[in-house]
Amino acid sequence: MLEFRTLCLSDIHLGTKSCKAEYLLDFLNHIHCQTLYLVGDVFDLERMRNGGWYWPEIHHQVLLSILALAREGTEVVYIPGNHDELLRDYVGTEFKGIRLQMREIHENADGRRFLILHGDEYDTFVSSGSWSSMLGCLTYDGLVEINRWVNLTRRRFGLPYWSFASFLKQRIGNARRYIEKFENTLLEDALNQGLDGIVCGHIHHPALKQCDGLMYGNCGDWVENCTALVEDFDGGWRLIRWAEESARLLDLGQDYNEMEPEVSVI
Repeated sequence: MLEFRTLCLSDIHLGTKSCKAEYLLDFLNHIHCQTLYLVGDVFDLERMRNGGWYWPEIHHQVLLSILALAREGTEVVYIPGNHDELLRDYVGTEFKGIRLQMREIHENADGRRFLILHGDEYDTFVSSGSWSSMLGCLTYDGLVEINRWVNLTRRRFGLPYWSFASFLKQRIGNARRYIEKFENTLLEDALNQGLDGIVCGHIHHPALKQCDGLMYGNCGDWVENCTALVEDFDGGWRLIRWAEESARLLDLGQDYNEMEPEVSVI
């Protein structure tokens, strides 16, 4: 069992075919944490409202696993995003041990303080349209669908999961510029609030780095990347890419507790 002080997950998009629920359920079955931040877009209520709701049993199992963590003593904070913004009407309330907030100030084990929020409200400061416009004529939903079929094919050939969507975004100039501007805008807000950094989601681009003494962390997602941000009991943070790490450890015959951090910020 992997033990964390804090776990941050975002952009799960339960209720869509693109959600990698099987990877998330496997991850949740191998972890325990004191605090869990659900950093927005856990459910895709926007898709449900447009008649595209999809809810297989494994999505229900993910929800049950999160509820079980809350029931067993994990502090669970749900910060709604733009795809589950209907839940913003219930900010300030608690349901089955899950507290709903618009944003949270997290105090690290080492005393540092971080702003935790989804991040969609910063779109207006970064671009004139929604963040998916960075892909130009390739709509984001279409790109994710291609990503799904690419990995279905890879799985048939025994190949590991690979994010075609992330690969493509890294090679589109507008996407790279958007991501950089998004990161800088959020870091500036954290600096103005006298904080030590920020943790967010929204743009489906996992990251963990230090910029001028501030920490920027993006949880990534469970549509393209299958990633999470975690804090250990000394206050260090790491970015976990679960699809890659779990496959690597399985191939090597190693235990999950032998997993090395990809990035650590102390």
